[in-house]
Amino acid sequence: MTQPIHPTALREYDIRGTVGQTLDEGAAYAIGRAFATRVRRVGGVRVAVGYDGRLSSPALEAALVRGLTASGVDVVRIGMGPTPMLYHAAATLEVEAAIQVTGSHNPAQDNGFKMVLQSHPFYGEDIQDLARIAAAQDWEQGRIGTVTDNPTVEAYLGDLSAGYAGGRFRIGWDAGNGASGPIVERLAKLLPGEHHLLFTDVDGHFPNHHPDPTEEANLAHLKRLVIDKKLDFGFAFDGDGDRIGAVDGQGRVLWGDQLLAILAEPALAEHPGAPIVADVKASQTLFDRVAELGGRPVMAPTGHSLMKVAMMRTGAPLGGEMSGHMFFAGDWYGFDDAHYAAIRLIRAIHLSGRSLDALRDAMPVRVATPELRLPVAEDRKFAVADAIVDAVVAQGAQVDRTDGARVTTPDGWWLLRASNTQAALTIRAEAADQAGLDRLLATIDRHLAAHGLQRTPGSPANH
Repeated sequence: MTQPIHPTALREYDIRGTVGQTLDEGAAYAIGRAFATRVRRVGGVRVAVGYDGRLSSPALEAALVRGLTASGVDVVRIGMGPTPMLYHAAATLEVEAAIQVTGSHNPAQDNGFKMVLQSHPFYGEDIQDLARIAAAQDWEQGRIGTVTDNPTVEAYLGDLSAGYAGGRFRIGWDAGNGASGPIVERLAKLLPGEHHLLFTDVDGHFPNHHPDPTEEANLAHLKRLVIDKKLDFGFAFDGDGDRIGAVDGQGRVLWGDQLLAILAEPALAEHPGAPIVADVKASQTLFDRVAELGGRPVMAPTGHSLMKVAMMRTGAPLGGEMSGHMFFAGDWYGFDDAHYAAIRLIRAIHLSGRSLDALRDAMPVRVATPELRLPVAEDRKFAVADAIVDAVVAQGAQVDRTDGARVTTPDGWWLLRASNTQAALTIRAEAADQAGLDRLLATIDRHLAAHGLQRTPGSPANH
């Protein structure tokens, strides 16, 4: 039975909700009918469908497929796997669109949908349009689509391994019981070197740790593995395999902007003077490093769909986010892929002639917060963020409004924006020293207090 799409599940760059509360099989069917309608109205007829390893994903995928075929598109089912495998299918199969059932890095009870139409991300107003089509039941009629199974894992692995040009390393891999597990197992057999695997069995209960590599606590098992086995470095993946985390041989975390700085050097050697895209949460040291290497640093809004648009707009060969989404054009297909990011990072480390430890040691030291998330109600977070941005601008501060407010001061910079994936404000700050960081955080706290909000103090990190 068709159900309306819950308004809180309509995010900026995908659909995401809590199963049984803001998302169910009726909504999945409606999303299928509405998305198929959009596909047919641009002349398309074939859609690739995949799903991640969450407990609710098979039922939601089945309902989605029923909706897609009811509105007349032919479905190519690629089966269970990470989101990048679905993106790869969209780029290499004869389809006009693709949709992945995934809750990404959200809690286990959440799920959702990421979509591609005519090789472009489907986001923003497109997401709202799906809800309008579903509410009005304004969908295409008169044709029932077919369903075929076409597992693409072999083709995906073939393309991944073909991009390998690294040396022999001793590497730890933590799949976090997410959809990357089978891919990681297969890659470890294809790549040279020594590989130690953690949690590659797909389990939607996520029994060992939550698959979100931006939370340092979730990297504890990987750190221990790397240190105990004296490995060169280790990689971790989120629930649907489009975000990567990394630790060096000492178990120190390298965040998304630090990984992008490592990837930028070979990218700019191959594409001199090219733009390199990073999101607004990235360190100033990254933008400085890109410029130092002769590239053109580009700041873009946070969000995988918005980053892909920035990549297309600028023609950048490389882009990345603090959240671990890494985007590769040129030899790849422009989408975010944590498995391909691992391949390229191994290559970049090999080409540098140095260890990952040494590359990290050579990076400028800044004092920064981790990404702080302050819970704020879904129906309030954007209004609070907008009000704080307006107040900062009215005070005459140097503000970049690419996404929320990134405010530059003599001490460094701070960022406040409304999260597009959680009921929260995202906060980050970076300074040359602890005293400067304390002043930046005090400024943020004053703005939050004006709206009755109090930040939970976060531990600064050398970055």
